[in-house]
Amino acid sequence: MSKAIDLAAFPRDFLWGTATSAYQIEGAVAEDGRSPSIWDTFSHLPGRIDNDDHGDEACDHYHRWPQDIALMRELGTDAYRLSVAWPRVVPGGDGPVNDRGLDFYDRLVDGLLDAGITPSVTLYHWDLPQVLQDRGGWTERATAEHLAAYASAVAARLGDRVTRWATLNEPLCSAWIGHLEGRMAPGLTDLTAAVRASYHLLLGHGLATQAIRAAAPGARIGLVTNHSTVEAATPRPEDVAAARRLDGHLTRWWLDPVYGRGFPADMRELYGVDLPERAGDPETIAAPLDWHGLNYYFPAVVVDDPDGPVPHAREVHRPEVPHTGMDWPIDADGLESLLLRLTEDYGVRELYVTENGSSFPDTVGPDGAVDDPERTRYLEGHLAACARAVRKGAPLAGYYAWSLLDNFEWAYGYDKRFGLVHVDYATQRRTVKSSGRWYADLIRAHRALGATD
Repeated sequence: MSKAIDLAAFPRDFLWGTATSAYQIEGAVAEDGRSPSIWDTFSHLPGRIDNDDHGDEACDHYHRWPQDIALMRELGTDAYRLSVAWPRVVPGGDGPVNDRGLDFYDRLVDGLLDAGITPSVTLYHWDLPQVLQDRGGWTERATAEHLAAYASAVAARLGDRVTRWATLNEPLCSAWIGHLEGRMAPGLTDLTAAVRASYHLLLGHGLATQAIRAAAPGARIGLVTNHSTVEAATPRPEDVAAARRLDGHLTRWWLDPVYGRGFPADMRELYGVDLPERAGDPETIAAPLDWHGLNYYFPAVVVDDPDGPVPHAREVHRPEVPHTGMDWPIDADGLESLLLRLTEDYGVRELYVTENGSSFPDTVGPDGAVDDPERTRYLEGHLAACARAVRKGAPLAGYYAWSLLDNFEWAYGYDKRFGLVHVDYATQRRTVKSSGRWYADLIRAHRALGATD
């Protein structure tokens, strides 16, 4: 059932945007000096990606970006969240900067600004240069330091036009899914490596924050994290404890140190891995932020699983709850809850929903149109939740729908489509879906409210 959205709750200067990431859309993996990333390596390992897909061409955004900016204008969005590819800018991971790589982002940023679209740049969306992985990747402190040097180079080039910066996207996925579960690059299943990676990712965030501020004094810097609400499936003490552990694994481990509380003691004990701490690190990790980005897709309902992997909590499938094409349960109330938690528990003063969206098995009709009512209902429900959170005090300043385009969906390859715009990968033809039309109408309706004030 769709829900009415209280558009008047959103500020007049609310940013309406879409989001993408470099490896998922750019393609051109060997052009203009770009070196391989861990995702180039991982996606070419047999059996790692559904259908053995890879991002070699993806959406060919590297060559088709003017067309994609035109699509943003067609949708009426005024903000775009993109990521910069580290191996395109610093192919060696550290050392010389590749000006041809930065030239691409120069052109893209200028094109966005000419179209009246505000760029929000994420520096690390999982595409670590493979040469750094060969030296230990995120398990090594040096990688955090290299991230800061890379951040400085990008901010020095783009900081005269880009004011909104995010250091990392979803470090949870990089550490836990990439180093503990093995379902994402670099494909490890090692708790010690995962915990070390988590520490160095957050250290890199802090160091990069300092580097951006030094290179671009007017920068407004944030961190993008993904979270789920967590609930015990039963009132049994074991299940309640499991829910607490999973919340620590998914949320407290990432937010507590960033907001000056240090790494949670209960999780440190559960992991049993010594952190590679040095004097001054807590202050670096907790560098003051200007904003926080929340990525939200689904809730988690769990039971105790003492014989399962850390954190010994198993999610329960609930057939009575609607699910997306990813088999993710749909619960818009979780987005409201998390926005309020960030506001009330962590004192965040400026919030953005930096990713929110859904995959469904879209089909192109005989007339060439793509009708996707399930996605429209998903967006409507979650934006209604955003409006409720604003009415209750959440300082929400913008919403970026995931995603502008159908794209390479990591280990799921190209079968899972999240875009407001359909991509025919054989021809690279773009078609705005009905959900994209609905989003455009919503944006116009919100702007009309401001015009009548």
